Amino acid sequence: MKKYQQIAEAIRTGIRDGEFRPGDQLPAETVLAERHQATVPTVRQAKAVLQAEGLIESRHGIGTFVREESRLQRRSRSRYGEARGRSGLLTDSLRHDIVSARSEPAPARIADVMGIELDEAVVVRRRDLYDESDQLQEIGASYLPVEFAAGTYLAEPDVVPKALFLCVEEVTKRRYATATDHWVARPATPDECDRFGIAIGAYVLHVIHVARDEGGDVLEVSESIWPADRVRFIDEYDVPSEPTSLAVKSDV
Repeated sequence: MKKYQQIAEAIRTGIRDGEFRPGDQLPAETVLAERHQATVPTVRQAKAVLQAEGLIESRHGIGTFVREESRLQRRSRSRYGEARGRSGLLTDSLRHDIVSARSEPAPARIADVMGIELDEAVVVRRRDLYDESDQLQEIGASYLPVEFAAGTYLAEPDVVPKALFLCVEEVTKRRYATATDHWVARPATPDECDRFGIAIGAYVLHVIHVARDEGGDVLEVSESIWPADRVRFIDEYDVPSEPTSLAVKSDV
């Protein structure tokens, strides 16, 4: 094995044997370099391998830690009903930072699912979500038609008092009826790697969520981006007792 692979295997073995436990901080790069008779760049190469495997994580300005097993849980179909059941109160343990809320041209991926022209104006609410250790866990945005969102509190850069969809229903007097999620796993962009503290080449999960009213008009499009190894999705649904039609869609 090459030197960086030997170092990665030594740390990997240390994690497996309990020398480094979940949540433990790894020794400094200079200490690891001296221990393994290697250069600091070689140690960094080994750490990049372990980070891509999801065994360790870097915390900006603090150091490198053995990743803990717990993952953030995201519920899919049941989240709307749960939000209505608790009167729309926000109970997410993550801290919501509203980055901006303003009218912007719709990017191609959003214009396509909204059925509008490229660069047509929409109200965009950009948000970052952080955990209790101030580590960024989610990059997100919601796109709302200007005809009802412009000039309302939905276009203000403040955390809304309840779940966003309930705010949209309040403003429009229309009700969310159907939703479609578009999922893709893709390599993180350099900016996402830097912001999430993940290795170049690591994957993120990117979902575009399209919500429509009873008439089929789009009320909201939201997108969320997570490091792929930090989340677990739970999707609970009824199992039909009778045959249903099978619709298969493919982009291939």
